[in-house]
Amino acid sequence: MTLLLAPMEGLLDHTLRDVLTRVGGVDRCVSEFIRVTGTLLPERAFVRVVPELLNGGRTRAGVPVRAQLMGSDPVCLAENADRLARLGPAGIDLNFGCPAKVVNRHGGGAALLDDPPLLSRIVAAVRRAVPATLPVSAKMRLGMHDASRAVECAQALVDGGANELVVHARTRADGYRPPAYWAQIARIREAVRVPVVANGEIWTVADALRCRRESGCDALMLGRGMVSDPGLALAIAAADAGGAAPSALGWAELQPLLAAFWTLVGQRIEPRARAGRLKQWLNYLRRAHPQADVAYAAVRAINDPLAVAQRLGLAPLDAAATATLAVPAAASRLLEFVP
Repeated sequence: MTLLLAPMEGLLDHTLRDVLTRVGGVDRCVSEFIRVTGTLLPERAFVRVVPELLNGGRTRAGVPVRAQLMGSDPVCLAENADRLARLGPAGIDLNFGCPAKVVNRHGGGAALLDDPPLLSRIVAAVRRAVPATLPVSAKMRLGMHDASRAVECAQALVDGGANELVVHARTRADGYRPPAYWAQIARIREAVRVPVVANGEIWTVADALRCRRESGCDALMLGRGMVSDPGLALAIAAADAGGAAPSALGWAELQPLLAAFWTLVGQRIEPRARAGRLKQWLNYLRRAHPQADVAYAAVRAINDPLAVAQRLGLAPLDAAATATLAVPAAASRLLEFVP
């Protein structure tokens, strides 16, 4: 089974991609979207969202990253795809699934699912603009308000030249509310001639195996489930190979990952957002780790990065920012947060 790490705006960015792909089990990542709105972006705009472009299009752990573009103008998207392709991504992905109102109001993301011919023109323009050897994939939802045109949209994307589809098994109207309608993906998979990846509401190994049965897909994309349990991809891979699925990574095993994440936050995130980024991840980890619940509560009201570091026993960011990324598994005060 092929396992992909999802793009999640404001959460699963290059910093968290770097750390999660160190764990193992992830075969490929897709970046957060790069918004294209009528201009040819400078190279630095692509590198800011996908710094892996400076590392051969791969994370530090060697996992390939496809860069995602979002927009509605075929010509402008093609021009930007050409520039992006010259920077060496592992592929280009096109976003037709973002449910954000501000994006949809401007005709981007999932709003394009109401216009299948435009979907096809966008993909065709991008496909012509980049080398034939570079994969061009597309991520879509089942539709805007219902799934009645899901197959039509998928066929339009493939007719335009998409090499692969990722289908989030909910409509834009569904947002992120459970359930995900995995069986709807099976209709799409049967109607197109390219690989289809199933996405949505995969939190556990059991979810992954059921999603595969209902969708018929051999590839899955993991999002919030992987953020909550960084060992999820490894566990799914083990179960798929017929072995006993390991449990979530233990709290002690997560300590080097949290320390590395804090180091990267110090290097890459503006100071005012640093405490929030750590709290955001701890909040997700609460789903699998009661210790994260206690640690999150301990810093929930703290916004000063130095105070957060002191409370959790992490390196101060002025020191962390210059430290090696090979973080030793040293004892951290985080280990003390055992309910």
